[in-house]
Amino acid sequence: MATAPNVYDAEPIPAAARAEIDRLLQSGDLFRYTAPENAPVALLEREFADMMGSKYALAVSSCSAAIFLSLEALDLPHGANVLIPAFTFAAVPSAVVHANCQPVLVEVADNYRIDIADFEAKLPTAQAVIISHMRGHTSDMDAIMALCDAAGIPVIEDAAHSLGTTWHGRKIGTIAKIGCFSFQSYKLVNAGEGGILITDDADLVARAVIMSGAYEHNWAKHKAPDGQNDPELAQAFARWQNQLPLYNMRMQNLSAAVIRPQLPEVARRVRDGRANHDYVAEQLNTSPWLAVPPALAPEDRAPDSIQFNLVGFAHDDDARAFAAAAETHGVKVQVFGLSKDNARAYWNWHFIPGEMPELPQTRAMLMRACDVRLPARLGRDDLDYIASALIAAADEIRGETRAYGT
Repeated sequence: MATAPNVYDAEPIPAAARAEIDRLLQSGDLFRYTAPENAPVALLEREFADMMGSKYALAVSSCSAAIFLSLEALDLPHGANVLIPAFTFAAVPSAVVHANCQPVLVEVADNYRIDIADFEAKLPTAQAVIISHMRGHTSDMDAIMALCDAAGIPVIEDAAHSLGTTWHGRKIGTIAKIGCFSFQSYKLVNAGEGGILITDDADLVARAVIMSGAYEHNWAKHKAPDGQNDPELAQAFARWQNQLPLYNMRMQNLSAAVIRPQLPEVARRVRDGRANHDYVAEQLNTSPWLAVPPALAPEDRAPDSIQFNLVGFAHDDDARAFAAAAETHGVKVQVFGLSKDNARAYWNWHFIPGEMPELPQTRAMLMRACDVRLPARLGRDDLDYIASALIAAADEIRGETRAYGT
């Protein structure tokens, strides 16, 4: 009998990383600013920016740190309203609160993307916008950027789940003013923890670099595009020297050593992850009880998990029973709105100041939206097992429910 695949282990770290880590351990040179130039973190920043086609990158301790520093770099007024999707991870509103701003939650549809009508209605109250491409699902960036550009409102892309995704062929994370990415273990590139932000704005990155912890003149060790002099960047650093607080959110060299050899693997992981997702989605969509929302037309996704909605599950207990049935088959399913204290269910974000808004569309979606890990390393036998287990679990519960109701 086939056994359930392990969907939690990541791919092995490349041997080149292990060799570089050993070199660093021998030298003890782990701090990004010890070397006069070309520290692993600085090299990672340049390589990541070049891969994305951006001018600047700043590697930090987490994607949450990248989002926080992005908000601080925008120099928003205290208490500024920041629009965010109501379907995101708790770290996003946390970063907004950390930056002394007010999260304003926007409705999300049953395809996991921002409801543009609600977004447009709330935009006049905002001083900034964060678009979380949650679980790799891209909202309508054409509409969002047109509305924000017309209003002069800056946009940050939370692309923690979207490294390798494109929109009209353009890389997600490069469409807005700033893009933020994650290197946490469940993301496409795994360093355990870590994050990076990218931008083409010299003043923004200079502010972010200093606030990340580039004390004194350590900002001079950040590599400019093509290794050339960048007068605009140098002027920005000089302008903000000693003018900004230091939050010490730096990445250290061991993390960069783990990440750098994985960057050449990104294209292959994106290709395999997309193929795996689409293969399982096609099977799940044959069930009358399961529905995987399609990608938007301009979007080429880079998924490492699959989300689907339960159809015809009128009662919460039936949805819980489905998750339990899937687990008996060896496949762990998270129903976002029914998993206790889930950090992706907005009603659990009690740290947000003020009264929690009514968001009936998002609430209804979260109560039936399911999440299953689907790493790019899985083979077809693994994918068949997962799809069959999910379909069987849905048939078991809906069959029992229908029989009971007749």
